[in-house]
Amino acid sequence: MRIALAGAGAFGEKHLDGLKNIDGVEITSIISRRAEQAAAVAEKYGAGHSGTELNEALERDDVDAVILCTPTQMHAEQAIACMDAGKHVQVEIPLSDSWADAQAVVAKQQETGLVCMVGHTRRFNPSHQYVKNKIDAGEFNIQAMDIETFFFRRKNMNAKGEPRSWTDHLLWHHSAHSIDIFQYMTGSKVVTANVLQGPKHPDLGIAMDMSIQLKTEADQILTLALSFNNDGPLGTFFRYIGDTATYIARYDDLVTGREDPIDVSNVAVSMNGIELQDREFVAAIREGREPNSSVASVLDCYRVIGELAASLEQQDGWS
Repeated sequence: MRIALAGAGAFGEKHLDGLKNIDGVEITSIISRRAEQAAAVAEKYGAGHSGTELNEALERDDVDAVILCTPTQMHAEQAIACMDAGKHVQVEIPLSDSWADAQAVVAKQQETGLVCMVGHTRRFNPSHQYVKNKIDAGEFNIQAMDIETFFFRRKNMNAKGEPRSWTDHLLWHHSAHSIDIFQYMTGSKVVTANVLQGPKHPDLGIAMDMSIQLKTEADQILTLALSFNNDGPLGTFFRYIGDTATYIARYDDLVTGREDPIDVSNVAVSMNGIELQDREFVAAIREGREPNSSVASVLDCYRVIGELAASLEQQDGWS
């Protein structure tokens, strides 16, 4: 499996580190906005080609699939370009920053029949897989979920503390993780969605605080708080409230509602959610099947986000 990676920043390297552990995978091309960065990452991971334009990779015969870790605003257009070139594609979360673009990517996947997967990593983290296994075994049913996504941000910086050229977004990016895992875990469609946001940052131009409420057709509710103003523990914290237990997931750590640790080391072949995500991408291509977190399976998440975005536009019109 010969893979090109576009977007060699902090998250791109997380994928490259995971791909190193998958048998039969070769990194053949690295694309990044800066040529020197692309070349350095290509040398580090043994890729024979580097460049600054995605088309350079798409035109190569030694590229079977592409992983996109590029700015959000480019995801949908680039995913479609990959499939037009006959390449399987995994696009990092979020799939798009509009409902119309999300639908366009699904249409292209259906037209080409290629594997198109979205990086909804929470589906793959062992902590969340443990809870899903309990649900699938009939041992646990979700009644409600409370999720907190907390960061401290004043500049456009990536996970390595380096400047980046695009602006992150609480709704289209960070809420997508939680809205998708809520629907995935409950197996139920969201039928009610409410959102409020705080003031926009004068320089970044994005809301720094957001509150989201969702309800499924089975009456399960999600309460989601998101903030770029939190000067404290950072990350996303998931509380699963169910009929037989309460679980709290913090990335790859899982505890009960009483903070008793749960061993999730044997849930999957790795504790690295990104690696498990990439393993699923490669396996789906090799086996000719739809992957978990396929573009079709995550589409309803973006329907909900699109409805929330429209609600915020309407609220802006009132103010």
